Amino acid sequence: MESNKKKVAIVQSNYIPWKGYFDIIAAVDEFILYDEVQYTKNDWRNRNLIKTPQGLKWLSIPVYHSLNQKICETKISDRTWAKKHWLTITQFYKKSCHFNDYKNIFEELYLGEQQNYLSLINHSFITAVCRLLEIKTKIVFSSEYGLIEGKTERLVDLCKKAGASEYVSGPSAQGYIEGKLFKQDNIKLTWMDYTDYPEYRQLYPPFKHGVSILDLIFNEGPSAFKYLKNYIKNDTDQVITLWGHRV
Repeated sequence: MESNKKKVAIVQSNYIPWKGYFDIIAAVDEFILYDEVQYTKNDWRNRNLIKTPQGLKWLSIPVYHSLNQKICETKISDRTWAKKHWLTITQFYKKSCHFNDYKNIFEELYLGEQQNYLSLINHSFITAVCRLLEIKTKIVFSSEYGLIEGKTERLVDLCKKAGASEYVSGPSAQGYIEGKLFKQDNIKLTWMDYTDYPEYRQLYPPFKHGVSILDLIFNEGPSAFKYLKNYIKNDTDQVITLWGHRV
């Protein structure tokens, strides 16, 4: 990648997100946690899915919620959540191939969690998983730049403040993003593709893609990165990426 080229993604923080979330982090040079926007109830901000013999199960962090509350203002309402989540994860993943390899890391992360704000908790888990996957992308909060008015305008402004030449967005934003505003500022707009992920060893069939990244880590361990779309194998079986990053 040329030194003057910089890819940026701007996404709200999620709790133990699915593999696609880490794929978009790996695809860019800087990942901005978009946490100064309104908190949405019953969304991915404070919960995610794991596999169980009875099917998919939600793990939800209990939070206080009020009208027009920002994600960064959202506080935890029950501090026992972390111990409960870890016990549940242990119950359903202790038989996975690599659970014991990562048990101590996540046990310490859960049982040592002392944050009162959801956004900071999400940040702790996201950065911990990035370290495990060797994702080197810079991760910052949108508050480090500040927001202006306008849905697309503020995204363009954040990209400009971050020095981006390209903005990588999730496909769900195609319904509201005004591409012409990026073009006016010479910022390339790219859409992430979350289709056609390969399946991996997963407990409790049938296979489900849209579960927490913990499922992939506990089942595939050091090979987890191979199931992100940003990686391909070349003829010498060395790992390279589709986006030019070694993550």
